[in-house]
Amino acid sequence: MYGRDVLAGNWRRPKKGQIPQVPAERDLVVEDPDSGFCGAVVACDKEAVTLEDRFGRRRVFPLTPAGFLLDGRPVTLVRPAASPTGGGPARSASGSIAVQGLRARVARESRIYVEGVHDAALVEKIWGHDLRVEGVVVEYLEGVDDLPAIVAEFGPEPGRRLGVLVDHLVAGSKESRIAAAIESPDVLVVGHPYVDVWQAVKPAAVGIPAWPAVPRGTPWKEGVIAALGWRLDPSEAWRRILGSVGSYADLEPELLGRVEELIDFVTAAPGDD
Repeated sequence: MYGRDVLAGNWRRPKKGQIPQVPAERDLVVEDPDSGFCGAVVACDKEAVTLEDRFGRRRVFPLTPAGFLLDGRPVTLVRPAASPTGGGPARSASGSIAVQGLRARVARESRIYVEGVHDAALVEKIWGHDLRVEGVVVEYLEGVDDLPAIVAEFGPEPGRRLGVLVDHLVAGSKESRIAAAIESPDVLVVGHPYVDVWQAVKPAAVGIPAWPAVPRGTPWKEGVIAALGWRLDPSEAWRRILGSVGSYADLEPELLGRVEELIDFVTAAPGDD
């Protein structure tokens, strides 16, 4: 009475024409047919798209051909154009007003140092536009154990300031003791409470309920990967995490505020404090 099974055959291969390519613009609602997960686009990079459903749950999906349903029809999602259109000023990933036709400012003598390459990549992804507008270079330290010597070598002074972002800067930690040894008024050391910058990405953005607790004595990144059941090495896991970040909304406030504070500090004119 109802005819043939509507789910039979290959739904990804339409009878007529080609499957359309649709830019994965923010708030576009699509469905992953394999899992049935339906949600709005909240982030997209060249390899994956992050969807958020009506309960606030997020999942990351690869940008495969004919990988999604839009209004019940198969589509291929593609990364949207870099320059948004429409009313209102364009915004950078940090939420600031984007400078159109930006040419990077000549680098200041002041610098921002972060602990590792993952910290630097995350700062670049969210604040890269702002940093080029201001002419601020971000470098990474590979740890903070030698921070006092690094600060001395840098030679901070008015107009040549140093901002430092530290992981796990909490009372009684090794990092807090190292930071306390820095006394120059032209150096600002701030930090977030997380063991690793991975945790500064909201779990929902990554599509997990929470960052797992890792027993003492277990390498943190490897412990997280094992607890989540990911068959990835740390570099692959980081690419997955970084790919799920689309804007400042995907980061915890404890990181957002500290990076903004550092940018303000190193770009302030002498005597503005």
